[in-house]
Amino acid sequence: MNIILDSSVWFEYFKRNDPYFLEVQAQLNMLNIKIIDPVIGEILQGALNQNEVNFIREHIQYVPKIEIRNLFEKAGTYSFENKLISKGIGLIDACLIYATIETNSLLWTLDKKIINFLDDKYLYTKVQ
Repeated sequence: MNIILDSSVWFEYFKRNDPYFLEVQAQLNMLNIKIIDPVIGEILQGALNQNEVNFIREHIQYVPKIEIRNLFEKAGTYSFENKLISKGIGLIDACLIYATIETNSLLWTLDKKIINFLDDKYLYTKVQ
């Protein structure tokens, strides 16, 4: 099972907030967690200082990346076709949604707009 984490869940993990920390750690240990570049960018953007940047890079460097050629372009088209912007879903979240569907993965997010849009079969809901 591939689980793509939204930055909202990564932030809970990095803050060691339960139940997210324990579940993410367990899924990391089982090699189920995957990441996409736009989420790495979001996480790094949220860092407060260089120490946090270093900490983030250290902890995500071994998380396997899902690489989709022209992801932003494909997600933009998907967003247009599904009118995501009118639902309050921006391009980074469109990338998450597109990558999840394209790779038949599960998305673990705390974002209610994504949860309300995405079919339940694509949502990781063990902890929420």
